[in-house]
Amino acid sequence: MPDRPVPPPAEDPEEKREGTLVTNSPDPAKADTAVADDRELSEAGSQLSTTPLEAPEEGQSVPGSFGGLRKPGLGGALAWTWRECAGWARWFWRQLTSMRVALILLFLLSFGAIPGSLIPQTGIDELKVEEFREAHETLSPIYDKLGLFNVYSSVWFSAIYILLFVSLIGCIVPRTWQFVGQLRGRPPRAPRRLDRLPAYATWRTEADPEEVRQAALGLLKKRRFRADRAGDAVSAEKGFLREAGNLIFHVSLIIILVAFGIGQLYKYEGGKLIVQGDGFSNTLTQFDDFKPGSLFDTDDLPPFSFTLDKFSGTYEQSGPQRGTPRTFEANVTYTESPDAAPKKRTIEVNRPLEVDGSKVYLISHGYAPVVTVRDGRGEVAFSGPVPLLPRDANLTSTGAIKVLDGYRGKDGKKTQLGFQAFFVPTFAGEGKGDMFSQFPALDFPVLALNAYHGSLGVDSGLPQNVYQLDTTKMTGFKDENGELLKQRMLPGETMELPDGMGSVTFEKKIEEWASFQVSHQPGSGLALTGAVAAIAGLAGSLFIQRRRVWVRAVRGDDGVTVVEMAGLGRSESAKLPEELAELAGDLHDRAPTAAEPDAVPSEGAEK
Repeated sequence: MPDRPVPPPAEDPEEKREGTLVTNSPDPAKADTAVADDRELSEAGSQLSTTPLEAPEEGQSVPGSFGGLRKPGLGGALAWTWRECAGWARWFWRQLTSMRVALILLFLLSFGAIPGSLIPQTGIDELKVEEFREAHETLSPIYDKLGLFNVYSSVWFSAIYILLFVSLIGCIVPRTWQFVGQLRGRPPRAPRRLDRLPAYATWRTEADPEEVRQAALGLLKKRRFRADRAGDAVSAEKGFLREAGNLIFHVSLIIILVAFGIGQLYKYEGGKLIVQGDGFSNTLTQFDDFKPGSLFDTDDLPPFSFTLDKFSGTYEQSGPQRGTPRTFEANVTYTESPDAAPKKRTIEVNRPLEVDGSKVYLISHGYAPVVTVRDGRGEVAFSGPVPLLPRDANLTSTGAIKVLDGYRGKDGKKTQLGFQAFFVPTFAGEGKGDMFSQFPALDFPVLALNAYHGSLGVDSGLPQNVYQLDTTKMTGFKDENGELLKQRMLPGETMELPDGMGSVTFEKKIEEWASFQVSHQPGSGLALTGAVAAIAGLAGSLFIQRRRVWVRAVRGDDGVTVVEMAGLGRSESAKLPEELAELAGDLHDRAPTAAEPDAVPSEGAEK
């Protein structure tokens, strides 16, 4: 005698044929019963998901004509046109709000963001964009037409973004109402043929059917099933968090899209290169470059300021990673407003300074050799640090020294000077025509200059790169051999200009500079919330199973109660039979299997 319920043994088809006339003619009553059973099974498994059904218009094919019959005359033509347009509009809306199209748009949005990571963007670094244009003269016009230098503000990216936004809303709203209806409704009634469900168990018990149903109801509610009694059975369902997680995931995508839109509209970001000892005030004129959102008002810039007190960097000294940066620190003194007290802070990579909703990031650094230029009369025309831009990891740097005003030749005439500068912090040799650095620290600094005089072109009113020298209207100074005057200098050395035109001194002091990015992203917190909620919702939709359980208890012809239990899930899973077995075991402990009746002795047998 088994202690636990087991599935009923399969019926022998030969036993069914015994004493029965077998024909090929279908039995109408059995056919109707089979249809009814199929319908009940379909109802039992209905609404396990809130995925909307996509069905074409009745009597029409999709795509195709939605206008139907066209009556003669102008009125018939107008009515037919209206039905046709309305039908196509409904069809397009159903396609747009389908999950398939939403996934396609999400893929296109991710795929479209790839060029924004691989191709320089005007909103991030215009200098790199200009360098790319100069290096790729054939591709640049094509990229301009496709908007690849400004991907996130391009028409095609905005179109994908908006369509995905509309698709998600159109998909979520009906599913949400359907889910709310399921929460307010009751579990479906038990089918007549529970043995046709994928997970099934049955046994006979001496307990009263009402006691079994009451025990099953309490057991299922204890297991956090939503249970209800209907007729001779108990219906229960569980796993609504799966659909809730699915909806949360899609709502989170909308939140992320909204946060992205808010960030693009109300953001601002700008860059500033600051030499050690100099300062910055968060006003529009102080930025080297500034990119606001389309709805951002520059009057809303927070009134903070800071001074770069000292920049320090350390590098790996030996081994295969020699020269690899270890620490970059910018020690600053900042004030949150003009009347606020100054505060000290150290800005590191990925550890920005946060002031009034804005963040100040340390993004790069380099060297600024201190140079003094004297004119032919020995008077100082220029003196100060000159920031140079790094070209490689060892901080081999290039730039330009421009003397705009204050310089006069030995004849007293005003002119402008320009010097192409090439700097290495640790001199390693000439290489192939150019000197290069072998270590990023200031171990053996060397400065090389090429000298020009004439017009720098700054009076034309056109924007000019301060780190590049335009020599189209300038004449190079000549050395004794008639070649372009150039010289390499160690700290403290001086290059004399020919014909008593003055001199250039490479001072022994070399300053360091740091480049900062000041940015304000108002939607970042909202985007983070959406991302966390999306992960949580996705986990719930993947790992929680929606399932239903039915328990039927009826009294048999012999007076013994027959208990049936069955389960149905949205998808096939080994957990559903295991869970049903645990439920059946617990219920069996309360309504154990009845003893089998004693067999009646056959005639003539010993008693």
